[in-house]
Amino acid sequence: MYQTMKYGTILLLLLSMQGQAQCKSFIIGVKGDTLNCVDMKGLKQGRWVVHVDDLRGERGYEEEGVFKNSKKEGQWRRFSLEGDLIALENYHWGNKDGKNMYFNEMGEPLREESWKAVNPDNPYDTVAVYDVNDASKIIGTQVVKLEGFSLKHGTWKFYNPMNGSIEKTEHWYLDKPAKKTGIGDDDLAPIDVTANNTDAQPEVKKEVAKPKEVLEYEKKNSNKKKIRVRDGSTGG
Repeated sequence: MYQTMKYGTILLLLLSMQGQAQCKSFIIGVKGDTLNCVDMKGLKQGRWVVHVDDLRGERGYEEEGVFKNSKKEGQWRRFSLEGDLIALENYHWGNKDGKNMYFNEMGEPLREESWKAVNPDNPYDTVAVYDVNDASKIIGTQVVKLEGFSLKHGTWKFYNPMNGSIEKTEHWYLDKPAKKTGIGDDDLAPIDVTANNTDAQPEVKKEVAKPKEVLEYEKKNSNKKKIRVRDGSTGG
């Protein structure tokens, strides 16, 4: 039993030393874990604790979460400098993604946001196209280019912090106002998804109407044989 505990402690120590060896700078947390690692390429990696002081009337805060190549990833928790939880945020590719909750110092909810992160390496997505006469009916799909880094996508709720009731609800579909077609956030139909699609459809050229005189001439000579016109060149 003692030897098992001893070997386990040594293994954890070796893993910790290996992690530190990959960091150009770091700090040691109260639990002995490695925090705030900056790797040899100057990128933030792993678990971080960020402290921001009060500045020019803006309240300071502390937040903790994971960095992956200097981009926030997964859930981040934000606290007031007094230690109160004031935000739960989710990230992907360094951009807000999914449900985010915000609270006052008493722990009462202020608002719930819903976001969709945009992959900077591939800013395209396939979205549903709804029937204009029946918002619950999907008639096809469409590839759209997502402009921006994080798009409002889903249901947003704004709370009354005094009694916890919902004062206002908003529905968004890829940063555009949406309407509900069911009970879940996946049942949102864009009011106008095509307005966000600048690359999916090729430009349609409009034909210029022919003058009346040209139409009458073409109609009058439509049955006549075409005359071959010489261009004045000579030779065989």
